[in-house]
Amino acid sequence: MRMTNPSFVLLLCAAALPAFGQKVAVSWDNVQSVSKTTATLQVVVNPPLRPGSAVRDRAYAAVRGLGADYVRYVPWLPYPRLGVAELEPPAGGRTSWDFSSIDPMTEDFLNATAGHSAILNFSTTPQWMWVTPQPVAYPADPDQAIWNYTQGTRLRDPSGKELGAYYARLVSWYVNGGFTDEYGKRHESGHHFKIPYWEVLNEADFEHKMTPEQYTLCYDAIVSAIKAVAPQMKFVGLALAGPSANPRMFEYFLNRANHKPGIPLDMISYHFYATPGADQTPEVQQFTFFEQADHFLTTVRFVEAIRKRLAPATRTTVNEIGSISADDGLQDKPGHVTAPIPDSYWALSGATYAYVFGQLATLGIDVAGESQLVGYPTQFPSVSMVDWNTGEPNPRFRVLELLKNNFGPGDKIVGTSSGTSAVYALGFIGRSGGEHKLLLVNKRDRSVELTLPQRAKKVEFVDQTTKSNPPASRELSEDKYTLGGLGVAVVTLQ
Repeated sequence: MRMTNPSFVLLLCAAALPAFGQKVAVSWDNVQSVSKTTATLQVVVNPPLRPGSAVRDRAYAAVRGLGADYVRYVPWLPYPRLGVAELEPPAGGRTSWDFSSIDPMTEDFLNATAGHSAILNFSTTPQWMWVTPQPVAYPADPDQAIWNYTQGTRLRDPSGKELGAYYARLVSWYVNGGFTDEYGKRHESGHHFKIPYWEVLNEADFEHKMTPEQYTLCYDAIVSAIKAVAPQMKFVGLALAGPSANPRMFEYFLNRANHKPGIPLDMISYHFYATPGADQTPEVQQFTFFEQADHFLTTVRFVEAIRKRLAPATRTTVNEIGSISADDGLQDKPGHVTAPIPDSYWALSGATYAYVFGQLATLGIDVAGESQLVGYPTQFPSVSMVDWNTGEPNPRFRVLELLKNNFGPGDKIVGTSSGTSAVYALGFIGRSGGEHKLLLVNKRDRSVELTLPQRAKKVEFVDQTTKSNPPASRELSEDKYTLGGLGVAVVTLQ
């Protein structure tokens, strides 16, 4: 047997140890940009948010306490009765309009976000509007998930006017007190909510597998119809699941020549989820998540080049940022039991969001939305920001809370280096008061001792020791700080 070189053994051991004494360098005079980025989240409709749920009150109390702008609300395809207001086609002088299961949840959301700029997206269209070999069935139980509701790739009305009329009536229900249906009957709601943004469909590149031409036609039809009943409404387009897969979606949609005259292009949206392989352990996932995040950020730069060339005034929201466990991909299989989720996963997912937030801020993206408020077994439990049994915020929500309370549009971003690839660092000069703050994200599940660019006053942090508690805070009086494994910290400097 050949003996191993002792020096090589020492080198390997050193590589396995935490990095100590890494120097964070900040050039406070080197202002690279002014942040436009708002940290926020999305709320996806599902049974735990229905009245009577033990989760609902606490989850919405967290949303209300956060006070974020651009919170996104999405009644989505697994629960047709919770998101589709006209489940059957009009026939024989009768319609099937029914908001009895939809209203309580939507009212909760709009009340919890009152005073802030919410984005609504009733993403699931009535299935009967699509050409399918036979009608698509849906459960009688509003709480039963169904994953094959969005079938068909061609609208039965290829002009999109029928689809647009549906959304105009839906919007009127919430902003104008009611609407007149297809047969001239008035339906009164009494609602007069202020809804500043409407996002048009969701992940149309997956749902109904729309081409750029099809989506743009639907967008124009829906926007035209909604603007006729809500002239002040602004709109978000695309909401792509796979932004890197079809750049022509951006090229076509952002070219105003492909739209009807007067159609606004206020904002575009797209999504990112880190997704590990089924055989990856938590020790491996910490590398996968940040590598996938870097690939996504390359896509963002590419999209930004298209947007700036074709529609520079159009804003951007990356309104689904999160991670999905490999186990969640099996949730629709009979008899599937959700695998236990380790505490380190929640910390890793939160750190990934903080890293993407910082990078999006440097790229000039307007909104960074973490996904999603409530997930639970059968509906992406690994994406949840609260405990699906109690509604208590988990570390993913606490990271969002930390970022939202410390950074926002108007902050100056300065040149920063962490001194180690294991840590992401970004310096900010506060928009009011000019405080110097450092965002620190540990991309590894081990502690890292950092030497700060100057003496610090305090640190606020979320890591594996804080668990589901609000961000911890303590005073500092030196230029040293130890960042916990997969931790996210905001250090205020003297």
